[in-house]
Amino acid sequence: MIAVLAGGVGAARLLQGLVQVVDEEELAVVVNTGDDADIHGLHISPDLDTITYSLAGASNPETGWGLAGETWAAMDALERYGGPTWFRLGDRDLATHLHRTGRLAAGATLSEVSAEIASSWDLRLALLPMSDDAVRTRLRLVSGEEVEFQEYFVKLRHAVAVSAVRFAGADRARPAPGVLEALSAADAVLVAPSNPVVSIGPILAVPGIAELLESRRASVVAISPIVAGAALKGPADRLLVELGGESSAAGVARVLTAIAGTLVVDEADTALAGEVERAGMRCVVAPTVMRTPEVAAELSRVALAAAGAGADGGRVVS
Repeated sequence: MIAVLAGGVGAARLLQGLVQVVDEEELAVVVNTGDDADIHGLHISPDLDTITYSLAGASNPETGWGLAGETWAAMDALERYGGPTWFRLGDRDLATHLHRTGRLAAGATLSEVSAEIASSWDLRLALLPMSDDAVRTRLRLVSGEEVEFQEYFVKLRHAVAVSAVRFAGADRARPAPGVLEALSAADAVLVAPSNPVVSIGPILAVPGIAELLESRRASVVAISPIVAGAALKGPADRLLVELGGESSAAGVARVLTAIAGTLVVDEADTALAGEVERAGMRCVVAPTVMRTPEVAAELSRVALAAAGAGADGGRVVS
């Protein structure tokens, strides 16, 4: 079995390649829920849905999130009534959130609902929220105001500087059923090329998860979401700098070195191999920009090989 820590579009793209390399039933994906929010009276789980839609072949190819062929009649009507529409939900996507919210209100756990939704899209992998307990990513702006993740990311378009990040509720949260078991039993654990601060950070903040990964870090392989000093999507590069780090593959290594023994970096960052190693991680160089599912599949093979769980690929820099 292969386990993956995942959040956002980068993780979804990696998983689209990984399912070409590993039987879907042999995958357990631990998904960030720090981005979850209650909006329009509905429980929204953006990362769970992005991964579900992507693996089902139903996501919007232009954005990487949401559903292809979406319509917006409900949001247009809400706007007419003067309701808040900065977080827009498509008409088909609304069905997912209505189902999730209703099931949670009836007493189901987020794990149970996530499994139901994945099954309804004919997915066979284990899609595991990091916790059934509420953990919410909150960002303190340099102005002093603290905002929830979706307000920062969508309403403010992540165009404001951040001075601190915290994961509210993480200290009281428990890993969702199956999470620790999957991370312990897996032949290898991959850390997807997700934002290390606000996608991977919340997962590691849930008690027990980071400690388990530290105990097996030699078989944990991370893939850098920073290429040539920049994030391919989202604010990872700026957040790393704003929080006192560095927007580079080496900066990612310094964030993840406690839980991962190897970092896969893009060919554009070959010169940073020494810095990655000084941060305490083995460095593997390979193409990491997943323009197609085929590139994502090859990157998956490289990462699995680095963890000792797949065919050879990539180049180890030592």
